[in-house]
Amino acid sequence: MHGSDAAAETSIARYEAGAALVRQACSGLPASDLNTRIAPGIWSIQEIVVHLLDSDLIATHRMRRIAAEDLPLLVSYDENAFIANLPSDRMDFATALELFEVHRRYTAQWLRTLPAASFSREGIHTQRGKITLGQIVDLYASHVDHHLKFVDGKRAALRAR
Repeated sequence: MHGSDAAAETSIARYEAGAALVRQACSGLPASDLNTRIAPGIWSIQEIVVHLLDSDLIATHRMRRIAAEDLPLLVSYDENAFIANLPSDRMDFATALELFEVHRRYTAQWLRTLPAASFSREGIHTQRGKITLGQIVDLYASHVDHHLKFVDGKRAALRAR
């Protein structure tokens, strides 16, 4: 690592490890279960994984802008519109999961090249207000944990059928 401090490395490692947790949570599920909604309006497991990928792609853009630009504007997006209008159920699950893993690994690599001071740099999010690079890394490390609770619940509901 170039100059990141121990706290930044802990966050980066947690962020990077999230990809393996997603793979493990989804292992052994047939395609029919991946795309089953357990109730109307409740995302399927595949939709959750595609959402994690979509949000990570957006988050990395935000991270890179904060690291490179002075106080960039970070525009929010409508995650429900992505699910409703981009047919994630027709995407190849293995490819989405692989891209999520590779993307997290790549992002963690370049985050480790940054000096420690970069993690205090700020951007202005249209919903959250000022946010630092370090806060975004933490937020997206926790994002996986948040959604894995739903994946575990969906797996249990599918077994109960």
